[in-house]
Amino acid sequence: MRESRAYPLLLALPGVVLAAAGLFHPTGLNYDTAQLWYLLHLPGLLVFPLVGWALADLVAGRRDVVAWVVRATAYVYATFYTALDVVSGIGAGYVTRQLGPDVPRPEAVSLMFRIGTPLGEVGSWALLACVVVLLADRVRALGVGGLVGLVLLPGAWLVHTEHIFSPLGVLGMLLLGAGSAALAVVARRTGVIAHTSDR
Repeated sequence: MRESRAYPLLLALPGVVLAAAGLFHPTGLNYDTAQLWYLLHLPGLLVFPLVGWALADLVAGRRDVVAWVVRATAYVYATFYTALDVVSGIGAGYVTRQLGPDVPRPEAVSLMFRIGTPLGEVGSWALLACVVVLLADRVRALGVGGLVGLVLLPGAWLVHTEHIFSPLGVLGMLLLGAGSAALAVVARRTGVIAHTSDR
């Protein structure tokens, strides 16, 4: 599959799907936006972790320390960012909708964000660490061609600061998808596949 021309598109897909979702993501949560807030975050359970998978798959088959750092940070991102999605997305959206119209936000919903936000922070910092380590590794292995992955850095930073809110969070997810795909394309064109970096 990694030699297939469709492989880079597969790596880009999670970021692209989340960017598309971000175009519809409400900027605030209240009764009127709660249903859409909930419905957008529900499939996020399946898609947010795949951003980490796409990054980790670029070092698939390797057993060196750098590859394990990439996998570990991608896993931490996937786990903690999914927790944000569940608590502040699915949970808070569902509860806000069930409270009904014209009901002021209760302290319980605010407490959900107080839990979800720091969990998401852990995840987004792990995402940043993942792309920094991956980028350094790919530049070492691919040379100048590896610099196509530089777009991962602003992508991860924008997701860290803006989630998937439009326009900057949307751009961040697009950059993550594009960077993952571009690194796969360059690796295939140069004949450098992941396991050639085993140490």
